[in-house]
Amino acid sequence: MFSISSTVLPRWCTTSSCRHIVRMAAAHTTIAGLSFEAVAIKPPSHPTYDLKGIIKLALAEDAGGRGDVTCMATIPFDMEVEAHFLAKEDGIIAGIALAEMVFLEVDPSLKVEWSRKDGDYVQKGLQFGKVYGRAHSIVVAERIALNFMQRMSGIATLTKAMADAAHPAYILETRKTAPGLRLVDKWAVLIGGGRNHRLGLFDMVLIKDNHISIAGGIRNALRSVDEYLEQENLQMEVEVETRTHEEVKEVLQYASQTKTSLTRIMLDNMVAPLPNGDVDVSMLKEAVELINGKFETEASGNVTLETVHKIGQTGVTYISSGALTHSVKALDISLKIDTELALEVGRRTKRA
Repeated sequence: MFSISSTVLPRWCTTSSCRHIVRMAAAHTTIAGLSFEAVAIKPPSHPTYDLKGIIKLALAEDAGGRGDVTCMATIPFDMEVEAHFLAKEDGIIAGIALAEMVFLEVDPSLKVEWSRKDGDYVQKGLQFGKVYGRAHSIVVAERIALNFMQRMSGIATLTKAMADAAHPAYILETRKTAPGLRLVDKWAVLIGGGRNHRLGLFDMVLIKDNHISIAGGIRNALRSVDEYLEQENLQMEVEVETRTHEEVKEVLQYASQTKTSLTRIMLDNMVAPLPNGDVDVSMLKEAVELINGKFETEASGNVTLETVHKIGQTGVTYISSGALTHSVKALDISLKIDTELALEVGRRTKRA
């Protein structure tokens, strides 16, 4: 649970506009003024990302300046209820900490309790948490909280499966995230047991094919990066994308002749799909052997749940997959006040 100190309570289901200040206690990790305590898996640290602002935007998008007209029309304002979180699929639960922030942003008087934490496995039909307090507030916060949880849980569930299959390589996501949800998506990857690639354009140099083409070749691009980092007195990881063994050899030759900041070599599209659905990883394996531990390696391209195990056996350090975040299948989760009826309907439709 978060410790909250609050001023005016916003009523997102009313037409009134009000300001709200939330102060989190006992800071361990901070994002744009938000501090987290007792969070099972903390979000990535980002210098400008406003997680609280994302929550406010989502709530304002729903309210539309008028508020929840159905809520105002049907629910007595002071009525209190208890609602339960229900898993309607098996998977890894993620977004519990973020969902709690949503409820407390809408109404800090709400009480939220969980029997599971981010990263835990849940089975279809499991009630894994509850929220109780003003019915208005719970109904208004419900969909936003569930939207975050379902997306994050879908990412975490796939990440867990990919990370287990990729071992001993580590699984990474990419920047192919939903605009505005970069940190949320990458947080879900951590919850699922993956690792984060760069958070954005600011925290790692990644020399890709277009940079190489514009620079006039890999050597020119690497040399320019080394000169820039020295001039700016910057120290950060540097990765270069290679697509052929010749490019790998060119990078290794440059590194053998020059003091370089290079830390990782991406081996892009060196996994070839076969007609029978299998993949040929011989080119990737040979590239890893060429590098021979001089740099970290990262495999990219044709990475699926079916292929990632074979790729992970080639000796690569990392395997990156855009599908973790760009093709999310949300995990089905609901929040129900009448749980008995919800379970009855779920059993009828094979969803609980």
